[in-house]
Amino acid sequence: MIPFRSLLLLLAGLASLAPIARAFDHSHALFDRVLKAQVRDGRVNYAALQAAPKPLDDYLAQLAAVTTTEFDGWSQPERLAFLINLYNAATLKLIIDHYPVKSIRSIGWLPGAAWKQEGVEVFGRKISLDELEHGIIRRDYREPRVHFALVCAARGCPPLREETFVGAHLDAQLEDQGKRFLGTAAKNRVDAASRIVYLSPIFKWFAEDFGGTDGAVLQFVAPFLSEEARRVLAAGDCKISYTDYDWSLNDQGSP
Repeated sequence: MIPFRSLLLLLAGLASLAPIARAFDHSHALFDRVLKAQVRDGRVNYAALQAAPKPLDDYLAQLAAVTTTEFDGWSQPERLAFLINLYNAATLKLIIDHYPVKSIRSIGWLPGAAWKQEGVEVFGRKISLDELEHGIIRRDYREPRVHFALVCAARGCPPLREETFVGAHLDAQLEDQGKRFLGTAAKNRVDAASRIVYLSPIFKWFAEDFGGTDGAVLQFVAPFLSEEARRVLAAGDCKISYTDYDWSLNDQGSP
């Protein structure tokens, strides 16, 4: 019979051999390296990413390994940062799996097929980009600024950030994304003479997220605009006109 003390020592030794569960890396370092290497001014080097996909694949595998129990134990900013990064990383993966393409809308036979493919692995199942965005992110977090962060590989989108979103800095990053997006004249601008506020169709497609009315949308975007543009809005009697959305691929290799 094994002495009690020896049994305790044996059990302690066995426990030390068990694999130690690693805490999730909330810096999203794997994806951060991908973004810093392949993204410039919102454009992606898809050819280079396609030639060396392992870092992106490893990152997506890291996200896929997260359980709902682990996820639910994080802070809300950490959860939202995880989901935004997952959406952007899964979109990059979708593009390089079909590259070269002129647009994400060229993927699949039916309209919107790219967003309906169940290729995003999370919480033990595969879902589509549509479900991730509309069935999880928009439904559960009610954070309209995510529309400044989710990038569907089109030039009309907000610029893809050259760093990951992280829970500790998420609020500041979303604010900065808003200023960058609203500061892009081809997508959003204010004409003081005509008192017309030209906005991206994103504000039309998701108007309910920004308050539901033209007045609410203008009130929402005002803090992200220049001081001069804010003065125009403050004077009132402004109308919204929506700019054209450029669906061409946000590819560094395109003119």
